[in-house]
Amino acid sequence: MALSTSANFIKYLLFLFNFFFVITGVIIMSVGLTVQGAYHGFRDILDAKFFSIPTFLVVIGSFIFVIAFFGCCGAYKENYCMTLTFSILLILIFILELAAGISGYVLRNDTRELVTNALNGSMTQYGDPNHGDITLIWDEIQVDFDCCGVENSTDWARANPKMFNQTYIPMTCCRPQTGAVGMVSCPDREENTLRKTGCVHSFGDFVKAHAVSLGAAGIALAVIQFFGIMFACYLAKAIKLQRLGVTSY
Repeated sequence: MALSTSANFIKYLLFLFNFFFVITGVIIMSVGLTVQGAYHGFRDILDAKFFSIPTFLVVIGSFIFVIAFFGCCGAYKENYCMTLTFSILLILIFILELAAGISGYVLRNDTRELVTNALNGSMTQYGDPNHGDITLIWDEIQVDFDCCGVENSTDWARANPKMFNQTYIPMTCCRPQTGAVGMVSCPDREENTLRKTGCVHSFGDFVKAHAVSLGAAGIALAVIQFFGIMFACYLAKAIKLQRLGVTSY
């Protein structure tokens, strides 16, 4: 017995959905890889939580290609088992993406505390020959995000008093002075050479923005895939009724 007109429509609609489903897989992998790349240079000071969610999204994106195969084959062959398997896997992906999205938004709310702890914990290692990577990361953060210390430049004397004091601070706390020769004076408040913004603000905003991207991507794509779940379940039901010789509507 052939599928009803509405079931046939859903069948071809499911083909179209699978095309967009694969695209969502590419998008979610891209978002995960992009955030991983953005955080990569700061891996030695950032909490592992900032890397687990993008990695999770990359894995989900890869898994989507396998799921799409079941969806296309199940719809084309009108195979109940494959279509049902597709539905179940789609529900699993929906739950995982929703969880990743919610985790991204939770991480956004915890960003300031996590970044503050990470920066405070690494300041004591600045200038240590055994932690050259930490020194490099701090210099890059202070230059790229135009900041100094955690809240301000005085944090260096508090966190690492053996190496710094109120006037002796890392040179990356100072903006380059045009035409400077020999000894460079910093801080110089009149010339605005001292970077006054704390890194927890500018660098924290950068980290927070990417956490928001993870949350938005996970939830938005989960909502889209919810419709795919309905299509797949309807088609699986229609195929089952066809096998039983019952007309579906």
